[in-house]
Amino acid sequence: MSTLPKGFRGDMPNGFNPASVESLDSKTREHIERRSRLLGPAYRLFYAQPLRIARGAGVYLYDDAGDEYLDAYNNVVSVGHAHPRVTAAISRQLDTLCTHTRYMQDGILRYAEKLLATFEGEIGAGHTMFTCTGSEANDLAMRIARHHTGNEGVIVTSEAYHGNSGVTSSFSPSLGKRSALGPMVRTVPPPDSYRIVPEHIGRWMADNVAQQIEDIKRHGGGLAAFIVDSLFSSDGLYSHPVDVLKPVAEVVRSAGGLFIADEVQCGFGRSGTHMWGHRRHGVDPDIVTLGKPMGNGYPVAGVVVRSDVVASFGRDMRYFNTFGGNSVAIAAAEATLNVIQDEGLMANATRVGKIILDGLTSIAAKYEQIGDVRGTGLYFGVELVKDRKTKASDIDTGLAIVNRLRQRRVLISATGADANVLKIRPPLVFTEADADRLLTEIEASFASL
Repeated sequence: MSTLPKGFRGDMPNGFNPASVESLDSKTREHIERRSRLLGPAYRLFYAQPLRIARGAGVYLYDDAGDEYLDAYNNVVSVGHAHPRVTAAISRQLDTLCTHTRYMQDGILRYAEKLLATFEGEIGAGHTMFTCTGSEANDLAMRIARHHTGNEGVIVTSEAYHGNSGVTSSFSPSLGKRSALGPMVRTVPPPDSYRIVPEHIGRWMADNVAQQIEDIKRHGGGLAAFIVDSLFSSDGLYSHPVDVLKPVAEVVRSAGGLFIADEVQCGFGRSGTHMWGHRRHGVDPDIVTLGKPMGNGYPVAGVVVRSDVVASFGRDMRYFNTFGGNSVAIAAAEATLNVIQDEGLMANATRVGKIILDGLTSIAAKYEQIGDVRGTGLYFGVELVKDRKTKASDIDTGLAIVNRLRQRRVLISATGADANVLKIRPPLVFTEADADRLLTEIEASFASL
């Protein structure tokens, strides 16, 4: 008899549903039941048939039987699983010293200089502050924004994800309808280029933001910040057009708010053409938040902030994070940035990404279930619909493709409000051969429907 507690549900996109545990082999079933007993009901597993991953190398993951899987989803290890330069940097520093930022160390200053040099505009002359996770980075960014403006209001896109701390979950609507948003949090629709005429999107989105600013004022508040992932990763991935956020930033600043660019998913060269996603839109943010790929799997994240924006916060508060910016985390971050730059991974993302985007477009021409293909660099969204005329979302086909690819040992996921958008974001070291395997298996999965 299952020991899974009541209410344990796989209700995230592409989440394993524990109600089907009896259909699994005994070893997997015993592991999942033990996991539930020890870790509790809040944890989720990927895929209808969960994976037991034993090791990783480059763009591949291997299960406990030694079977190889092409990882076309994991952007955390942006320069590949177990990259030797990153591994060596972490090991060398851990063998020397691991301590916090209250001692003078050259490594953190050297990395801060390299990191700030990748930014354009006024923020490039700003400051860096380090955390352990993207959630912490967004939490800190919002603390700074609220202190600087004296306001509490926050505007996000309708399916945004910005973290799972108490503060960030209050402006992360993608966590679900049961996860309450803050009283001064407002949402706007994402720039749905599949359903809205592209040349109208920027003004349309700016008008939506302006309406929500007025609603915050009507309820006695003011705007602290508009925070956005410039590739709208959780909303369904909208890479184009790239003139959407500039008019939004103008509206936000005219209301006294700050523009926060959440680069946790879309930064560090993911788009191919730019190191940071916000630059594709020509926006100069007031605050930028970083995370996921920053240490290639080692927990390191941070905030880049304009000097004038953080000045009063620094005067009135003190910031300390026991592990944020520790010497090992900085070694991992510096090695990862060095690899991205030294190995030309942005150019690789552009070159290999074009192969994948062209291939996905070709597959879309053959299968009516594919309504739209979008992407840039090594980040793609494939929207699945029941009918191309109505553009009605097709969640069933989306999850079927994700799980058929898993059976074919290729790993992707799903995103969007209806989980009907295939989310493909390989490590930046993807090769042409990897792209060919990915496209071959995607087409085979559609053919098998």
